Amino acid sequence: MLCYTSGTTGNPKGVLYTHRSTLIHAMAEVAPWVFDLSPNAVVLPVVPMFHAAAWGLPFACALSGAKVVYSAVNDPAVLCRLMNDEKVTHSAGVPTVWLAMFGHMDATGDAPAHLRLVTIGMGGVIHTINPRLFDEQLVYIANHAEDRVMLYDKAFQPLVDRLRAQWTSIRHYVCFDDLGPDGFQALLDAEDGDYEWVEGPEREPCMLCYTSGTTGNPKGVLYTHRSTLIHAMAEVAPWVFDLSPNAVVLPVVPMFHAAAWGLPFACALSGAKVVYSAVNDPAVLCRLMNDEKVTHSAGVPTVWLAMFGHMDATGDAPAHLRLVTIGGSAAPRAMIERIMGMGATVKHLWGMTETSPIGTAGFAPPHWEDMSHEEKLDLVGKQGSVPFGIELRIIDDEGTVLARDGKVAGRLQVRGPWVVQRYFGADEDAVDSDGWFDTGDVAMLHSDGTMQITDRSKDVIKSGGEWISSVDLENAAVGCPGVAEAAAIGIHHPKWDERPLLLVVRKPGSDVGETAIREHLAEHVAKWWLPDAIVFVEDLP
Repeated sequence: MLCYTSGTTGNPKGVLYTHRSTLIHAMAEVAPWVFDLSPNAVVLPVVPMFHAAAWGLPFACALSGAKVVYSAVNDPAVLCRLMNDEKVTHSAGVPTVWLAMFGHMDATGDAPAHLRLVTIGMGGVIHTINPRLFDEQLVYIANHAEDRVMLYDKAFQPLVDRLRAQWTSIRHYVCFDDLGPDGFQALLDAEDGDYEWVEGPEREPCMLCYTSGTTGNPKGVLYTHRSTLIHAMAEVAPWVFDLSPNAVVLPVVPMFHAAAWGLPFACALSGAKVVYSAVNDPAVLCRLMNDEKVTHSAGVPTVWLAMFGHMDATGDAPAHLRLVTIGGSAAPRAMIERIMGMGATVKHLWGMTETSPIGTAGFAPPHWEDMSHEEKLDLVGKQGSVPFGIELRIIDDEGTVLARDGKVAGRLQVRGPWVVQRYFGADEDAVDSDGWFDTGDVAMLHSDGTMQITDRSKDVIKSGGEWISSVDLENAAVGCPGVAEAAAIGIHHPKWDERPLLLVVRKPGSDVGETAIREHLAEHVAKWWLPDAIVFVEDLP
């Protein structure tokens, strides 16, 4: 597009808008604090994304409890000296720190909040690790990522002590809670603050997240400044998280799950206040929601099952919630209805680590008020529609693109500017020649633009929002003396959605029992992978 100025001295001057600048400008305009556009409306070298909040909204609170404002996070004086010492030069010349982290931002302190944002601002790469994984995977992930600095909460000291000798690339270990000379605060105090933000190529990495529940070793997905910024701009839109400086957001999602669904970055971009809890205890969450006047919350269905139990037992309830987003697994219809009865909007999100993670989000269409109660529940029960930037399609086993008629199901594929192209360290792309990524899900696409997951083609079980690899669980079981064959299947669970059931065929002459198998599995898989039941059978089909 070409526009000419008016009122200038002499001839008007031409300003040429590119596809890129126009797209990013349009994504900014849909935000609630600009034009507040939604489907119901009638009408990058990258600097740290939190600069917008720091400069334009210096009063905005980035973290509850410690009352950290974005303008404080913007101060480079919080940088650790060791991070300056551990720079690695990429081919593009951008200094980076590969920084691994166990822990979560919470209301007891602001150090993790500073580090996640500041590390990215200085050109570093944040790698949040899921401490629930079993030791073999924790060792593989940190070594595969070639992490240089490990920051962790004191609660994980036993884990760090146990695995430290096996992490070959990590040079520095820093405990957030340690008040000694090697602790986090001592490193902050030693920094002179003489540091300038890095302004490098937008396609340089800023965060590394690993998948869970895949067959074999977890796979790393590298988020760039560009993909993270565009993803955050999409998330602030009214039809996704509807974020603004007036929002108070409590993500009940750990950072190791695709950067807490991207909410820390979207909140920083929008100036929304963020409230974190170190625990998922329903009494603590309910108190935080009321004390901090939380308007937005996000989490897996099990969070709300626990909340309902607390509410029923005590009569306590969140008083300020306007929006509850649910992902990880589908919310039961009764859960949706109850949250709606609390006066909050409910929406499903669908995504995965490979989509940064937002792939779809539910929203109320223009005719929402004319819909019946049952029609509303049916719509909210679907996984939603794509935000701008994401494309979906379904294909059959021959690769033929299928109709969007809500009748036929197929393999779900996705592409977009924040979708993985190649796993970290892999030799080949994870997408086809046209950029489509196969999600492993089976879905239907409806004529109204909504998507509905109907099945999963992966050999995985999803328990409480966490993936369990049935293949790896079976392989671990077969490694137990006396076990000839094993098959892990997902069975419905009222709280966790799915739990593993293990079918076992004994070797001839073996009398191996359930106790021996459980003890063996406990040494090879994560605790939550352990099957709810073990059934012995004569053979497997």
